[in-house]
This record gives sequence, structure tokens and C-alpha cells, in this order.
Amino acid sequence: MTDTDILSDALQALSVSTELIEEELKPHLDTLLTALLEKKKDAAVEISRSGILPTLAQVLERRSNLSVQVALLVAEMAREAAVREPCIEAGLVKVLVPHLNSNNEEMLLNTGRAIGRICFDNSHQQDQLVQSGVIPRLVTIIRDYPENDPLVNVCLLALCNLADIDSAREALTDQDVAGVLTFQLKRAPDAERRHVILEILGSLGESDTLKLQFAESGVPEALSDMIRALQAASDPHDLCSIKIASNLIVSLLLGDESMQKCFGEGSGLVYQDVLSWLQSSNTQLQLSGALAIANFARNDSNCVKMLDLGVVPHILTLLEKHVDEGDVSVQHAGLSALRNLAIPATNKERMLEDGVTERIKRLLRSDMPPVQFKLLGTLRMMVDGQEEAALVLGRDSVLLARVMEWCDAKDHAGVRGEASRLLAALIRHSRNAEVVHAVAKAAGIQHLISMATSEHVIMQSEALVSLAIASAINIESVKDVFREAQLFPLLKNMLEDPVGAVEVKFSALGLICSLVNCSVMKDELNSVNMKESLSKLTDHSSSKLSSQASSILAVLCDTT
Repeated sequence: MTDTDILSDALQALSVSTELIEEELKPHLDTLLTALLEKKKDAAVEISRSGILPTLAQVLERRSNLSVQVALLVAEMAREAAVREPCIEAGLVKVLVPHLNSNNEEMLLNTGRAIGRICFDNSHQQDQLVQSGVIPRLVTIIRDYPENDPLVNVCLLALCNLADIDSAREALTDQDVAGVLTFQLKRAPDAERRHVILEILGSLGESDTLKLQFAESGVPEALSDMIRALQAASDPHDLCSIKIASNLIVSLLLGDESMQKCFGEGSGLVYQDVLSWLQSSNTQLQLSGALAIANFARNDSNCVKMLDLGVVPHILTLLEKHVDEGDVSVQHAGLSALRNLAIPATNKERMLEDGVTERIKRLLRSDMPPVQFKLLGTLRMMVDGQEEAALVLGRDSVLLARVMEWCDAKDHAGVRGEASRLLAALIRHSRNAEVVHAVAKAAGIQHLISMATSEHVIMQSEALVSLAIASAINIESVKDVFREAQLFPLLKNMLEDPVGAVEVKFSALGLICSLVNCSVMKDELNSVNMKESLSKLTDHSSSKLSSQASSILAVLCDTT
């Protein structure tokens, strides 16, 4: 008799069986299991089509002595995608779930594998599993049998598949899942197990509640320990673990409370490790380190503390390593960290005294738009409210020449915009005639006039304010450009724009007010009939706007 005949006979006997007598069923189940374990071609499909699946469900429902064997049989069958839907239709998942409460480790293993395979890539069934309460049970099994690696692995894979479901995350909030996962992470026998645990932590960490729990339960510290242990490794799997874990730490720092817990006033283990990442030869750790510092620098007190602890030189050294053909992501992240650190006014002053802007300027030779964009933003933050810094940078011909190139960046609107904003900031914060002259000499005034027509209100206002300051303190350097660039018709259109923002009109009035005090510019204003535009504004619903328009109109009409 062939193997096929033996399998057919067993299926026939099971399909006609009306009573679930264990002694009669067992040899036939053994036959089916042997066919599956020996990988007999199409055995699983043949079994599913034979009509015996309801019988298997009944055996499991009665919790007979055959339950362990049947659960294994179903698990082996469910390796084949084609039989999973028939298993669901026969109610096998429903009768398997209660067996997750068994005290028999073999039963738990077979049940977990069967459910996991049947429900793989089936979002509806996975939702049903979560609703049936399997999440707490999976955590309990891992906690109760922490040394049973096959069983732990099955439960971890199940959690990994379910962790993206919101209700699953909610179910885990009171399960101390962090403690269970960190224990398993520390004893993970290989990279594959590590990666499953890290993936679970990553999915669950998207929940703000669990993010804080993770911070309080030592998850970031466990991840740091793992990275430290693998840091000298060269195996691709270990390097992948480092990448996933360091990214996960950066993600956990996005929560304000979890970030503060990890910072620990600058003495936290995670913060200390992050500093070492900045000095690592591993580019991924350098990147994660810079991103982590940027996250730590989300409040002023942390920024001040980090400056006290000497973080800035580490970031600058890292940036300088990547200036020529370095990693763009690392440069971008490093500049983000510096920008955040420079937000508190006291930090700006100290960073300027330490020569930060001079070292940052070495990145001016970068040809990468993302780096250029972030560099310009960082320099703009450095001069914000800092007259001396704006004065030094505003008279730097090399810097201005490079900024002019970026003002013309045709393929990157972000770089173009940031370059113009830096020019405006240099004039606004220095309020210095020499800076105005230097910017005009570098052909920067034209870019500021173009910026005044931006679609972004804040950029329009910044440009108009800088032009007003420039004309007030050094009209000689800008008057010719104002004429050539058709500034006066532009201002008239701004005032008359029916949908123009009030703040833009007010900034335009500020520039006109500055111009009206210069006789040459007064003639230019009259040449475009600016009086008419101002007159219309005197009835504007904004009292601030109408009052300013009236005052300027009076000066413009004064012929004395």
C-alpha cells in the first residue's frame, strides 16, 4: 500500500467516525501527522478538503488527551497558506484560543504555532484574537516560561504580529510588557530573536502611554546596554541590531516625559551613551547620537545643561568629519542639534564666544541641499537677537558670496528661502550700515525684494522689515537697486491687494515710512501714485493699519 493510500484510508476512517473515541482516532491522526512532518506533497490541502476539520475542532473543544496531538496537526497543516481559510471556517481558531490557558508547555507551543500560522497576515482574525483576550495571556506565558525558547519565540512572534493594533497596545498597558521584553532581550540567543523583540518595542513605543512606561521600566537603558555590548561587532546582523536599537532610542525620546527621564539632568545612562555615539566610528550611531541630542534639546534647561557638559565640541567635531563626501544624514542631524541648542539666548552668546559659527562655516563648501538648508537655518538661529554675531557674519564676504549662490538655487526652493531669510536676519539683527552695504555689494538686496513676494507671510514680513531697516540706515547703498527691481510698484500692489494679509501690509507701510523720509525716494513713491493707495487704507478695518497709512500719507502730502 502506497503512502497516498495510507493517507486516504486514514482520512476516510476519520470522516466517517461518528464518535470521538480516542483509541480509534489516535492511529489515524498519527498517519496524518506523519504525512505532514515528512512533507508529503499536498498532504495539508488533502486533509483540509477531506471534511475532517470539524472533527478536529470537536476534539480540541472537548480537551481530550488527543488535544496536544491535534494542535500539532493543525499547526503543521497551517504552514500551507491554502488551508488557513478552511481552518478558520471550521472554527479551529475559536477552539484553540482557550488552550492558551493550559499548563502543558507542549500544548501551549502547538497551540501558539497553530494560531499564529492560521492568522498570519489576516488582519480580521488578528483583531478577533486581540478581542478574545490573547494579549495578556501571551505576556503571562513568556513570564511563566522564560527559559523555554521555542515557546517564548512563538509568543514573541505573535506579539510582533499584533503589536500594530491599537487595542493590543491598550491591552498591554497594565501587563509590565517592558520588563518581560527587556529580560528576553538580555538573554536573546541570536540576532533573529533580538530583532523580533526590537520590532515589538518599536511598534508599542508609538503609544505615548507605553513610551513613558518603557522609560520608567529601563527599556532605553537595556537598549543602550545591548548597543554597548555589540559596538565592536562587525557581523551584519549585529550591526543591524545596533541600527534598530539606536533608532528605537531616538524614537522613545520623542515623548517629553520619557526624554526627560533618559536625560536625568545630564547624568542619565542613556544620555552618557549618546555622547559616546557621537565619537563612535559607526556612522549609524553617529546619526542616532546627533538625532538624540536634538531631541534632548527640546527645552531650554536641557540646552543650557548640555552646553555646561560640553556637548557642542563633540557635535562640531562630528560635523567636520563629514564635510567632504561625508554622510548627509549625519550632517543634517548634527546641525539640527546645534540649532536646537542655540535657541536659548544665553546659549547663543556662549556658543558664539566658543567660536561655533566659525567652525560651522566650514560646512559652506557642502554641495548637498539638505545640509545647505539646515546650515542656513542654524546660522539664522545663531544671529537671532545677537547683534555682534549678525555684524560679524554680515560683513563676511566669503559667507555672503556662498549665500548668494544658494539664493539662486533653482532646484531647491527650501535652500533658496532659507538663504534669503538669513540675509534678512543679518540686517534685522545687526542694524548696521556696513552690513547693509556688504549685502548690497554682494547683490543681496534684489533677493530680499524677491522674498517680499513669497507665498509665506512670515517671509514677506521678514523681507520688508529688513528692507525698511536697510533704507533707514543706509539708503545710498540700496536706492539704485530699489529702482531697478521695481520695488515701488510692488509696494503699491501689496497695499491694494484685496486678499493680502494685514501683517504684510503693515510691514510694507513700515518700509514706505522709511522711504518717505528720503527726498529721492519720496519722488519715486509719488511717481506710482502711492498717495492713492495710502488713502484707500485710511478706511481699513484694522485701526492699526489705517492709523499708520494716515500718518505716512500726511508726510507724503507735505511739500515743505
